[in-house]
Amino acid sequence: MKRLNNKVAIVTGASSGIGRATAILFAREGAKIIAGARRQSLLDTLIDEIASTGGSALALAGDVQNEDYAKALVEMASTEFGGLDIAFNNAGTNGPMGPTQDITLADWSNAVSTNLTAAFLGAKYQLSAMLKRGGGSLIFTSSFVGYTVGMPGVATYAASKAGLIGLAQSLATEFGSRNIRVNTLLPGGTDTPMAEAWMTTDEAKSFVKGLHALKRIAQPEEIAQSALYLASDMSSFTTGAALLSDGGVSINRT
Repeated sequence: MKRLNNKVAIVTGASSGIGRATAILFAREGAKIIAGARRQSLLDTLIDEIASTGGSALALAGDVQNEDYAKALVEMASTEFGGLDIAFNNAGTNGPMGPTQDITLADWSNAVSTNLTAAFLGAKYQLSAMLKRGGGSLIFTSSFVGYTVGMPGVATYAASKAGLIGLAQSLATEFGSRNIRVNTLLPGGTDTPMAEAWMTTDEAKSFVKGLHALKRIAQPEEIAQSALYLASDMSSFTTGAALLSDGGVSINRT
């Protein structure tokens, strides 16, 4: 049985990494996908791959920092597929890395806008569409960084990702009585293009793997499985949660 049969889902950051793997998995589980990211060519490849396995997906390229784009994604879901049931607000950026006193206000603002404000803008329009359907599941991609683990030189990333947890908790209480669940997904180290900025050498990769209790990093498909749990009825009594899918990095001391 397909867990998302006849559901409509928006996935942002869908051109690569966790977003791409999740869009493919959601489609395989029966969802109709609206895929969002900045790079049209990569989105086109994704749509072709989903179609080749019998799935249904459309793409819209744009910048999640733009409110008109957030609105357009929801309008596409409603116009082309009849509504919206699931939103995986996954697009993000590492932001500036290095000594905090060297971070410019412009770099801070861009990272917060991409990681946190964009999630708010997405939710603003997604929630209204979900209410018309009688409920739904809203998911933000946060991080263990700034939640269970403090790391030096990533103040902007930590602050913006931690903010998503507060946003989700507030929305969960605001819309829980109207059958909308809101959760954050907190991946550990994952083999994605974004993660390469943290692991630029073999030594760095080995160090990051060692931080995890499982002594490895995740494949994007593994994190997608956790997103599927939050999107589907498997998590029907889960809301306001910060779901760690982090390979034990939050508890590891070895």
